Formats: sequence, C-alpha cells, structure tokens
Amino acid sequence: MDDDMISLDAGVVTDFDDDYDELAVTSAGPALPEGRYLDRELSWLAFNTRVLELAEDPTLPVLERANFLAIFASNLDEFFMVRVAGLKRRILTDLAVPTNVGRRPTDVLEDISIKAHELQLRHALAWKNLVSPALAESGIRVITWDDLDEADRENLHDIFSQQIFPVLMPLAVDPAHPFPYISGLSLNLSIRVRNSKTGKEEFARLKVPQVLNRFIRVDTRETPDELRYIALEDLISSFLGDLFPGMEIVEHHVFRVTRNEDVEVEEDETENLLQALEKELLRRRFGPPIRLEISDDMDPVTLELIVRELDITEQEVYRLPSPLDLGGLFDLTRIPRPDLKYPKHVPTTAAALLPPEANAKPDIFKAISRGDILLHHPYESFATSVQAFLEQAAADPNVLAIKQTLYRTSGDSPIVEALIDAAEAGKQVLALVEIKARFDEQANISWARKLEKAGVHVVYGLVGLKTHCKLALVIRQEKGRLKSYSHIGTGNYNPKTSRIYEDLGLLTADDQVGKDLTRLFNELSGYAIEKKFKRLLVAPLHLRKGLLKRIATEAENARKGLPSGIRIKVNSIVDEAIIDGLYRASQAGVPVEVWVRGICALKPGQEGLSENIQVRSILGRYLEHSRIFSFHNEGDPQVFIGSADMMHRNLDRRVEALVRLVDPQHLAEVDDLFTLAMSDSVASWSLAASGEWTRNDVDPDGEPRIDLQDELMQRISKRKRPGTTR
Repeated sequence: MDDDMISLDAGVVTDFDDDYDELAVTSAGPALPEGRYLDRELSWLAFNTRVLELAEDPTLPVLERANFLAIFASNLDEFFMVRVAGLKRRILTDLAVPTNVGRRPTDVLEDISIKAHELQLRHALAWKNLVSPALAESGIRVITWDDLDEADRENLHDIFSQQIFPVLMPLAVDPAHPFPYISGLSLNLSIRVRNSKTGKEEFARLKVPQVLNRFIRVDTRETPDELRYIALEDLISSFLGDLFPGMEIVEHHVFRVTRNEDVEVEEDETENLLQALEKELLRRRFGPPIRLEISDDMDPVTLELIVRELDITEQEVYRLPSPLDLGGLFDLTRIPRPDLKYPKHVPTTAAALLPPEANAKPDIFKAISRGDILLHHPYESFATSVQAFLEQAAADPNVLAIKQTLYRTSGDSPIVEALIDAAEAGKQVLALVEIKARFDEQANISWARKLEKAGVHVVYGLVGLKTHCKLALVIRQEKGRLKSYSHIGTGNYNPKTSRIYEDLGLLTADDQVGKDLTRLFNELSGYAIEKKFKRLLVAPLHLRKGLLKRIATEAENARKGLPSGIRIKVNSIVDEAIIDGLYRASQAGVPVEVWVRGICALKPGQEGLSENIQVRSILGRYLEHSRIFSFHNEGDPQVFIGSADMMHRNLDRRVEALVRLVDPQHLAEVDDLFTLAMSDSVASWSLAASGEWTRNDVDPDGEPRIDLQDELMQRISKRKRPGTTR
C-alpha cells in the first residue's frame, strides 16, 4: 500500500509529491487528547465476543451455532498462541514496551486474563445450556457414558478395542519416566492409578489422538430417530482399565495446554530462509506454556502436579465444564442436516464474464478486454472467475508468462496446479510464495518445493517483509504485441476459503495496471520496492502517507464547506496515524464511516473528537474480509480495494497493494454496498466511545433486520449477462 500516484483531477493521474510530509498531516491542528485509543487486545476479545453472541442466538440454525462455538474456540487458541505469548515474551525479556494505549504489558495481561476467564466460562456454558440442548431437540445428542444402555456400551467397547485402543500411548510418570512433554493444543487425560498389591499411587498421561474423530457415533440402529455421539475422551476414559490392567483407576481428568507458537526467524542471519523456517517450526512445538485448561472436576493433587511440571501460574489455569476444546465441534457441523444449517447459497458466475450469447464458450480474456471486472466473492464464483482466468492462461498458447503471489492456498489447489501446468508447457512462471504466512508455513513450504520441481521460478519476497498482496499478472501475445491481464484481490488464492470469505477482486486489461504489476513483481523478486506506481498504492514505503493525504484532503474540503466523506472497510484498524487522521477529519466536519470486522482501536462518537465517526461490524455466515478505502474527493471518488488492514504490520512490515477503481459502475457498486451496510435497517454491531459493542439485530418492533449477506446474494444473483436488458 503506497501513496504513490493519486488522481487529483477528474481522469488525470499524477505522481505523488515526493516531498510530501507525513508529519505535517498527522500533527496539523490542535493536539489530540490522551486516551483516544481503545486497547487492541481487549478489542480483539470484544470481536470474539461478537462471534459468541452468534452462537448464543436462538434464531440461527443450530448447527451454525455449533460452528460459531468452534470458531470462537479456534480464534481464542490463536489469540493465546500469538498475542498473549507475545506479551509474555516482552515481559520475560524485559522488552515491556507500552501497548498501543500506553499501558504496561503486565497490566494488559491481567485484564486479558480476567476477560478471557469470563469468556471461556460463558463459551462452555453456551454449549452446555444452549446449543447442546437445542441440538438434542433437533435429534442430535452428545451424551456421556452414564447415558448409555448395555447394548450401546458393548458396541462402543468393540469400537474402542478395534479402532482406538491400538492407537493409544499411555505414558507413566515415575523416577524412571520423567513428566512427558505436553504438545500445544493436544487434549490429554491425567490418570492416577493405584497398585492393588502395594497400594502405591502412580501418575500417567494419555494423549487423546488427534488423528481420530473427536465425536464417536453411538447408534447401532440403521435408521435411528436421533443421532447420538460421545466425546472421544469420554469413551477412552471409560476403558482405562484396558490400558492399565491390574491397576485401580483412582482419578482421571481432561486437560489441555496452549503454548507460544508464534514463529520468529531472523532473516538477516540466515542464507536459506526455507531451512531456517523449517527448523523454527520444529521448535514451535516446544514453546513455553501460556494457558492450562482443565476439567472442573480435577482434584487438587493432580492439578498441583501438572501446574508444577508445566511451571504455569494460577492466573493461567482455566477450570471449565467438560468437554474441553470445543473447536472439536467442527466435526459435528459436518453432519448432513441441511435443515439445521443456513439455506444454501449458490455463487453465480460474474455477469461480466458471461459471453453475450447464451450458448457461447466463456472467454476470460475477451471478457476482461471489454472493460474492468469487479468480482465479489463468494456471491460470485471464484472457480469461474479467478481460477478460470489462471487455468485459461495456463492452457492458452498465446500466454507467454504468468506471475503470481501465493500467501495461503489449499492442499489440493487448482491454482497451484495451473501454475505447474503452465511451467510444464514452457511458459515463464513466477510464484512468489510467502512461506511465513502464520500457521500455514509448513503447507507453503511443501507447495514451494512442488512448484520448484515443476520448473516454476519460486521466490520468497524481500528480506524483513511479508508479501501479503494478492496479485496475478498474465502476459499474452495478441496481434503482434504483448498485452497484460491482471488480477488484484483482497483475499487469498484459496478456492476453499473463497467459499466462506467475503472478498473483492479486480480483473483488468488496463495497460497501466499491467505496467505497475510488472514493475512490482520485478522488485519483489529483486531487491527493492519503489514508489512510482500509477493505479496502485504499495506498502511499506508510502501507503500510510497516501491514505493520510486523502484523509487530509477530505478534511480541507469540509473546512471550505465543500462536500466530503470517508468510508473505510477493514478487518482491523489500529494504526495511530490513520486513526488520528480520521479524528482530525471528524473535527473538520467530515462524515466518516468505518466498517470493521475485528479489532478497532478508534473511539467513535466522542464529543469534540469523533462525533462524526460511525463504526459498525457485521458478522455472519461469511467472514467479511475485503478492504475498501473510499474518499468523496469533491464528487470525483477515489476508491481503492486491496490486501491491507490499518495495522502496523501491514503498513510497515508487509508488501501490500491497493488498486484504484475507475469504472463508474464499480464506484457506484461500492458506494451502494457501504450505504446498505451502514443502514439502520441492516443487522450489525455498533461501537461506542467506551469500547462497548451493541448488537442491533432487531428493529424497534422486534422484527429482524436485514441480513446483509443474504441481501447481497439475492441482488448479485439477479445480474444479467452483457448485452441483455435488466
């Protein structure tokens, strides 16, 4: 994201002022008040609370509620592994620099602990008291061993003996066997046994195998009235006698450890980033523990032993009702009960990609040549747009080169296969693989090696920077000249997540965009990022300045009494300079609308500071993932889409790219999208200056408000192919 080149007059593109002073914008006007930011960590917990509220909502289909419980659990795991671990590391290494609100990490860690304990208990009770009973009413029951009759128990004993027992590995703890290493996020049984002859008690640990299904089907009948499941750890616990023959089982409890799993690689100190990262991934498994979850029936003796061996504090112990690790509910959400899920949405092929004649074969290049195409996933199909674009490029003999960034992709990615096919067909293929994409590192290493073996030129970007931009460039020979076809998106080239992530993408044959991407790819595979782009804003050098310039322009227009307005959609907004710029725009009278999914450190609605700023959040069946930056610009809108959030890592430590939309229809489409999302008729959460989020899902008469994502699916599905009347 860069502030490089901006349109100052209608239809005119000029270079960004080289001597533009960022500080002149951020410091203009009177000093802003202290305490003007919300704590980023607590704001993230507030986001996950919104996810939990969806799980608690009785109006949602019950398997979707179970899915939101699993998402909450998965989110919180990552929060501890990365954010909490980072705070602890700063404290332990005496690098306890203040947080974004100027507080000591120790104080923030204490606040996080209080809130996380509260949320984890609320999460567990939401399953126990709300979602589990609702599932049972719908014919899906998660039961315990005590609920089973003798026939069920005999059937489960057979399943245990044949499918589970051979996989188990009990580990004794005694002078000859030290306390075993407990891997992060694994579910474990702590077991105390007594020797019936000597009366001596011993301790053992049993890892619940992650390769097995978390919930085991109980039913023996072919057409049961209801589906019954038992948690794997509950089933194993019922047959501990088979694992410890001749021993008396005194106590057994479930526990789970979360470890610091944030990868750190010093790129400047290694010649081979790939090998360095592989070694770091091995070390990740042995990171220090930062959270211990235990079943609420764990006895003091067992707890004392585990706490002592893990060297964990009382603050880091979370005592919860069983079952632990509700991320395992993802298994249940795969039950084929469409009546208990959201109604099926079928993505449509983008109307602009349909050939004018109904029976004609689609030609992606011809469609793009007719004009820029703005894609909106998952309402519009990724498979028939971006994937088809790359597959057609791989098969087209007139295509000479394909260049693409890969940040995250799926295990059976047709995108990767298309790049391999292109390379094997003799085309020049460059894949910039970001092997430091958090928690996807191992998968990306595997794909990088597969691509290299196929003859793809694989590069890993610039030292010290993650390459987060979503770019694809195809060079095609047409009528004796080379023509560029480009895709710039807000989401990853991942066909699987494209079905559940809301994202935007631009397909264009614009020659200037092609030149911009050609230069950018050359620099990504080389040594430097320059700033002279025409339709792109590229981080890390100048994106922040570019956005601040536009924010300042809106503020100046408002002071002159001219129309103004700023609309921003992001996953997170934390960057202080951007927030301060929006505060100053608000003080000047600019209406500012911020649509954020996750973290928001900005305080809206504060008198004298941000009374002209509104912040909304929308969560639903799709993960809102697109980033949009829209500026009124005296009626000549400046609108960008791209990969960047307003966070330090995006603006300073990543290569990000925004592209400016120029088609009047696209500008109107984005404007309509914002108008709908910010409307009081649409279900959303609104943020107060206090940091509290209020859900607005029903109107004053108690009627449900419009579901934005359902509404968009209906609207987009009605679009007509080119050349037909609407």
